[in-house]
Amino acid sequence: MSTKKKTQTKVLMAMSGGVDSSVAAALLVKQGYQVSGAFMKQWTDTKEVSGLCTWMQDRRDALRVAAHLGIPLMTLDFEKEYREHVLDYMFREYEAGRTPNPDVLCNKWVKFGFWLDKAREMGFDYLATGHYARLRFAAPSKLYQLIEAKDKNKDQTYFLHQVGQEQLRHTLFPIGEYTKAEVRELARKFKLPTAERAESMGICFVGEVPMKQFLAQKIKSKPGNVIRSSGEIVGKHEGLAFYTVGQRHLGGSLDVKVLSLKGGDTQPLYVVEKRSSSNELVVGFEDDPLLLKKEIEVEEVHWVSGQEPKFPLKCLVRLRHRQELQKCVVDEIAKQRNSEISITFDKPQRAVTPGQFAVLYKNGVCLGGGTII
Repeated sequence: MSTKKKTQTKVLMAMSGGVDSSVAAALLVKQGYQVSGAFMKQWTDTKEVSGLCTWMQDRRDALRVAAHLGIPLMTLDFEKEYREHVLDYMFREYEAGRTPNPDVLCNKWVKFGFWLDKAREMGFDYLATGHYARLRFAAPSKLYQLIEAKDKNKDQTYFLHQVGQEQLRHTLFPIGEYTKAEVRELARKFKLPTAERAESMGICFVGEVPMKQFLAQKIKSKPGNVIRSSGEIVGKHEGLAFYTVGQRHLGGSLDVKVLSLKGGDTQPLYVVEKRSSSNELVVGFEDDPLLLKKEIEVEEVHWVSGQEPKFPLKCLVRLRHRQELQKCVVDEIAKQRNSEISITFDKPQRAVTPGQFAVLYKNGVCLGGGTII
């Protein structure tokens, strides 16, 4: 840990123009750090790929906040890095029939990779962000622990689980000890220009453009059969890349969104499996056994501590952001099976999605995680 006084400690605050990063900047200034703001430009539309990014408005808001706080704001361009490490990954995973999480890779490679490297190169001691997460330095082990935020509903450690010790050593999360309501109130107290700004949702560069429409710019349609687990053909799909396990309202050329039952009742159909080898989309009712998994395999596992725990490991797991933590047992798997750990759930889990991340926790500490196979 740094032994510098706060007044001697230089912090580069990543300012998105949103209320969270604005309050984080204000808190750092109040605490006496030498704060400089940075707006990180990561996206502009091209002829090949366009979305609905509001980066110009975001930058204006960040400039207004920086001026209000009396700190400088620089603009740094990371478009090339973002496209290579996040956008290309996203299209590649969808095209392979999986459902990726670009926010996880953005944190790993861009925010706490290229951003942090640039901050250090420019002489800053820390990079600070507006994430809802906390850090704790465990003196006995001399390791940094990634701790769930005070606001469990806003906790973002799920998206941060790929970050390692060297990155955490030079990172600050100023709002991790506050709830969203408290952050909003602090914004008003500090009289920040963004105090009443609405919260942004979804992937920044996609905006309100439907995901299927966005993906279709780079992924060609590959029609195939929609079937029941019995093998009965019930419709046609436009390409496995455009569907997600657990998804309802299939749309496309599948006109039959419900199947008639005895007595005239109907039930919605859900995607229960994607079969890449046969290009078949399997659908079923909400209680279809294929929607439930008792055990999964996870590959490319990253441990925040940099050290593997002792197996078998009893802990908690989260399979998607904001999912309630689930009890599980984690164990090793032979490496030749192209995975690193198996996770057995106490209770079967619904709509486990290949390509998403399984993130492990114990006593409020985010241990790490990996990609669901």
